[in-house]
Amino acid sequence: MPLTEAKIFTCEQSRELAEKIAASYGTKLGNVITSTYSDGEFQPSYEESIRGTRIFIIGSTHPGPKNLMEMLLMIDAAKRASARHITAVLPYFGWARQDRKDKPRVPIAAKLVAKMLETAGATRIITMDLHADQIQGFFEKPVDHLFASTIFLPYLKSLNLENLTIASPDMGGSKRAYAYAKALESDVVICYKQRAKANVISYMELIGDVTGKNVVLVDDMVDTAGTLTKAADLMMERGALSVRAICTHPILSGDAYQKLKNSKLEELIVTDSIPLTQQSDKVRVLTCADLFSAVMQNVHYNKSISSKFVM
Repeated sequence: MPLTEAKIFTCEQSRELAEKIAASYGTKLGNVITSTYSDGEFQPSYEESIRGTRIFIIGSTHPGPKNLMEMLLMIDAAKRASARHITAVLPYFGWARQDRKDKPRVPIAAKLVAKMLETAGATRIITMDLHADQIQGFFEKPVDHLFASTIFLPYLKSLNLENLTIASPDMGGSKRAYAYAKALESDVVICYKQRAKANVISYMELIGDVTGKNVVLVDDMVDTAGTLTKAADLMMERGALSVRAICTHPILSGDAYQKLKNSKLEELIVTDSIPLTQQSDKVRVLTCADLFSAVMQNVHYNKSISSKFVM
């Protein structure tokens, strides 16, 4: 039986990125119409046959809940329309910060989301820079966990920064920082922080010397930008020549844009896994469309994707 061409569909919140991915793939997005009731309930409908085909559904699941619900409904509709393979392409896997019980009587939301995606009918997951690598273990289906380092490293090398030092904004990101430092043959410094509560830092200290260095902070996401801006200001006070930041997922909630504007951070480099809510002179967006389209093609034609893993 000959291999039929794959079809690509998108959830509404990721349409701009999905159009880039489809163009890079060499096709057009499939036709989906979403009907919305007056109370906010919505219903996606595939307006073309997907029987017996492999389909890719692109959509980040960042909160609010509508984004995740849209993905689940799209997967369920595809399963009921007899799609052969249903691959959920999640450039940003939302709810990933709840990957364990860090205190009594709280949920493990990342595990719940994984089960919901599989129950809806996803047969494969493609995502990028999970908040915690072990989230892959929450799935019983195959997970292709891509790294945005394949996008960021060429850009960093193009800057030709002298005395480059890679920094982790917290202890948990030290593994990622060391991987970047190894690829760039640079030093590493780490910030130690304590939180009063979620998104509120009570204390931060720097482990390492940044005097006379061009520093690049590396993290998987930027939410309120409190950690990044505080770390950047601290490093400039300690004698750094410049501070940039690389963050895969630009959540940028609350007054994040104002914090960036007022900080000593020279540049924030992100991907388009999540659409920006506003523009900023300090934010540079690098597209992840080519990375996802290449992996999707290799998955469809049963080819290796190991070349897409830099770290």
